[in-house]
Amino acid sequence: MSSFDSFAVVDWSSGNDTGPTPRKDAIWAGAVIDGVENEPVYLRNRQLAFDWLVDLIQSERDAGRRLMIGFDFPFGYPRGFAKRVTGSDDPFALWGYFADHLEDTPEANNRFALAGALNAKFPGIGPFWFNAGKADVDHLPRKGTERADHGMLERRAVEELAKGSFTCWQMGGAGAVGGQVMTGLATLEGLRRHFGPQIAVWPFEKLDAPVAFVEIWPSLISGVVADAGDDIKDRAQVRFLARALSRLSSSALAGMLDLDAPEEGWILGVGHQDTLSSAARSRLPNDCFALPAGVDWLPVDEALARLRSAMHPITDVETTPIMEAGGRILAQDHFAKRANPPTANCAVDGYGLFLEEPVHGFERDIVTGRAAPGEPFTGRIGAGQAVKVLTGAILPNGVNTIVLEEDSLVDGAKLRTDARLKPGANTRRAGEDLAVGDLALGAGRQLTPADLATLAAVGHSAVQVRQRLRVAVLSTGTELRAPGTATEGYETNDANRPMLLECLRRWGYDPVDLGIVEDDPKAVTSALDRAATEADAVLTSGGASASEEDHISSVLKADGQLTAWRIALKPGRPLALATWNGCPVFGLPGNPVAAMVCTLIFARPALSKLAGGKWVEPLRVSIPSGFTKSKKAGRREYPRARIGVDGRVELYQSEGSGRISGLSWADGLVELPDRAAEIVPGDPVTYMPFSGFGI
Repeated sequence: MSSFDSFAVVDWSSGNDTGPTPRKDAIWAGAVIDGVENEPVYLRNRQLAFDWLVDLIQSERDAGRRLMIGFDFPFGYPRGFAKRVTGSDDPFALWGYFADHLEDTPEANNRFALAGALNAKFPGIGPFWFNAGKADVDHLPRKGTERADHGMLERRAVEELAKGSFTCWQMGGAGAVGGQVMTGLATLEGLRRHFGPQIAVWPFEKLDAPVAFVEIWPSLISGVVADAGDDIKDRAQVRFLARALSRLSSSALAGMLDLDAPEEGWILGVGHQDTLSSAARSRLPNDCFALPAGVDWLPVDEALARLRSAMHPITDVETTPIMEAGGRILAQDHFAKRANPPTANCAVDGYGLFLEEPVHGFERDIVTGRAAPGEPFTGRIGAGQAVKVLTGAILPNGVNTIVLEEDSLVDGAKLRTDARLKPGANTRRAGEDLAVGDLALGAGRQLTPADLATLAAVGHSAVQVRQRLRVAVLSTGTELRAPGTATEGYETNDANRPMLLECLRRWGYDPVDLGIVEDDPKAVTSALDRAATEADAVLTSGGASASEEDHISSVLKADGQLTAWRIALKPGRPLALATWNGCPVFGLPGNPVAAMVCTLIFARPALSKLAGGKWVEPLRVSIPSGFTKSKKAGRREYPRARIGVDGRVELYQSEGSGRISGLSWADGLVELPDRAAEIVPGDPVTYMPFSGFGI
C-alpha cells in the first residue's frame, strides 16, 4: 500500500540536550496531520523525541489514519557491515545491536566508544573515524586518512547518487551523520519494540502496516529550504519535507516507494528531486481535480464531495498576538493554560457563609472586612459568621454559599434572611467553565470576538493561526471595461470583480485584484503566472467554456492541469478546475449570476479548506413556498429568492441569469432538488440566506 493520511519528518541529532530555547543543530519534527500542516516542533533531546513519536503514532492509530514518518539518517550501512557485527545481513539485527549497546541519556552517550568497539571487530584501522575529545578512544582514529585495510566500502549505493551526502563512518564534524545513525537506529528499534507489527520499515518490509518509517534527505529540496529564509534551517527542512510528502500525488509516491533495495536501505526521493521540490512548493497536487475516466455530468452533491476530498490547507502557520487574531483561522487545537474561573468565586453581590445542608432562613454575625475582585478576604469565616462579598471575588476561606444582597436584612453586625438556600448557591466552582488542559477551541475555527475572549480567559496571549489565504480575482473578455467606463454598445462593465473581491474580503481572505485580461492566450498566460506568484488560489470569470474565445480553458488545458467539471446545476455552466504552477484555479462562468452561485456553492467551501478552516456548509432552513413552479429532473436549481412580508419565500420575477439586479433584489437562494418537482404555495422549500454564506 502507498496511501497515507498523515506525514511527519524528523531532523535528528546525536548531541546532548540543547536547552529550552529553539535552536539549530537540534531535533526538529514537522507534520501534516490528516491534511493539516502543523507548526514544526522543537525537541531538545532524544527522550523527548521518543515520547513525541510514541504520542504521534498512538494518536494516529486511535484516529484510524495511516502515518508515514521520515527520518534524516541512514537506515543501514554499506553491505557486509551488518553480518560482520551481528552474524546476519538482516538490517534489523543491526538495529537491535545498537538498541542493546548504546548508552544514551539527554546529557551524554557512548557513541564514540561504541564506534571504537565496532572498529575492533574489523581488520586494519577503521572504518569509523573522528574523535573530538582530548582523550584517545581505543580503535577510533581521529582522521579519516588514518584508516586502512578495514575491508568496508566507503559509501552505500544510494549515496553515490545522492551527491553531497556524508558517509556513515564519520562520527563527528560538520555534516557528519555517524552519531545520528547509531542514536537514530536505537530509537527506531525502541519504537518497533513498543508498537510491534504496527510499524513497517521501507524498503526492508512491505508497507502494509498502519505506520511506515522511511529514510529521507533534506538536501533533495535544498533550493526550497533556502528560498524559505528561515534562520533555523532544520525547522524549514522538516516543514517543507513533510509538506512535500503530503502533497505528492498517490501515483508519484507509489513510484518512489517501488524499490527493491538490499540491506543498505535507500533514501526516499533520490532521482525524483524535481518532483519532491515541486510538491514542497506546490499548493495542491497537479491531479487533485482529476475525475475518473468516463465521468460526464456530475450531480451537485457528488461534485461537492469530490471537491471536499481534493482540498487541504495550503497556508503556512504563524504566531499572532491575540489582540490581532480576529478573523484568523486556528492552525492547531488550543487548550486551556489556566482554569476559568481560576479559583472558586462569588457569582453575585451579597454575604458569604458556610452551609452544611439546605435551610430556609437564618441569622449570622457579620465579620469586619469584605471580599472584592482583586481584594481577597484574608481571614476565615467560622460557624455562625458571614462576610460581605462582591461579584467576582475569590470565595473566602470557610465560605461555600452566598445569600443575595437583595435577600439580606442587615441590622448592625447581624445578617438575617428568609431565603431558601442550598450549599453552593450563588458561587462558581474553579474551572467549572474550562479546566486546565481542556480543549478551548479546535483547529480550523475562524476566530470570532467571543473566541478571543475565551482564549484570553484561559491564558493565551498569542495563538497559532494560518496565514491569510491570498485569492486572486481575474476577469477575462475583450469586451470588458473597468466598472463605469463602458461607453460603446459592444462594451460591458465588469461586474464580477467588485462582486467577487468583496466576497473574499468578507470571508477574511486577502483579495488580489488582477484586473481585466483580453481574450489573448499570451495575456491570459501572463496573468496566471502573476497569480501563481502573488496568490494562493485564483478565481477567474469568463472564458471557462470551450468556444474559440474561451482562452482560460485553452491555456489551462495546454500548459496547466485542467479538468472541466460539467455540473448539473442551474444557473451555471461547466466549472473549470485547474492548477497553474501548483496554484488552484477556479474557472467561473462569465455571467455574474452564475458566477455568484458557483462561488457560493463551490468556491466558498473549497477556499475555506485551502485557508486551513473547515468545510463550510451553507445555512439551510425550511420555509413555506410563496410561489408555484414546475421543475424537470436532471439539474439542481438555485433561483434567487427572498422572504416576503408574509414569511413565505418568493422567487425573482425572471430566471434569466442575465438579470444582475435580481442578486440585489434577493436576500438568498432557494435550493430545488435534482429530481422533478411540482411546488405550490405552502409547500416547504429549502431556503439559503445570503447571510448564511457570510455575505
